[in-house]
Amino acid sequence: MNYRHSFHAGNFADLVKHALVLWLLKERQEKGAVTVIDTHAGAGLYDLSGDGARSREAEAGVARLMTADERPPLIEALAAEVAALNPEGGARFYPGSPLLIARALREGDRYLGFEFHPPVQEMLAEALADWPAAEGRQGDGYVEALKAARATKGPLVLIDPPFERPDDYVRSAETAAAIVRHDRTATVAIWTPLKDMETFDGFIRRLEEAQVGRVLVAEARLRPLNNPMKMNGCTMTVVNPPSGAEAAAAEICGWVAANLGEAGARAEVWRAG
Repeated sequence: MNYRHSFHAGNFADLVKHALVLWLLKERQEKGAVTVIDTHAGAGLYDLSGDGARSREAEAGVARLMTADERPPLIEALAAEVAALNPEGGARFYPGSPLLIARALREGDRYLGFEFHPPVQEMLAEALADWPAAEGRQGDGYVEALKAARATKGPLVLIDPPFERPDDYVRSAETAAAIVRHDRTATVAIWTPLKDMETFDGFIRRLEEAQVGRVLVAEARLRPLNNPMKMNGCTMTVVNPPSGAEAAAAEICGWVAANLGEAGARAEVWRAG
């Protein structure tokens, strides 16, 4: 699966990921200054009239979010961020994780995002230009995020690969495990597509075998897992989750499945290990 950020920006999976990331950041901020490290940052800001219009995934995601009559608090928090970028209404512009996080940083906080592709990294730097505590660098996010995490106490790490490479599941699990083994106060959130349970189970087994401690899995399935060639849902796997993460994930995934899913859609939050 080639998961280009610009092509899929604003889809249902982005809503799950970004709503939970905003909650995780807020929870960490309650304990003091926090550094957020992002392995696959992307461009930071997306014009949905471009690639997003061709894919039409945003129509079934953020566009429906912004017209929903009832939104629970954690979904409302994301909708407010989208609205701030679209003062004339609608949802033409959608923030990626870098911009969402940069806008939420407090004094003493820091965001460090990595992007492998130089042209995209240039767009990332432009998107973050107004946020001095947020920085986008070019490089292999797995390698660079691990280095950055080892130089930081208690970081919040987001692993969000595009799944262009067959080893992304393996590298995601190994990077998360290495970060948490080095610093048991780190929290790592890993986004994955959900196509079939065999692939995802292998990813979870790798985390369990690494003995990383507490692992929370939040699933949002838009349809039954009948076609492994389609992204039938997505997951956010949180290693060392803060207190309250289970309820937060259930609120987010439950709303997405109920409001954006097809027949057979469901949400599930469970602990691995």
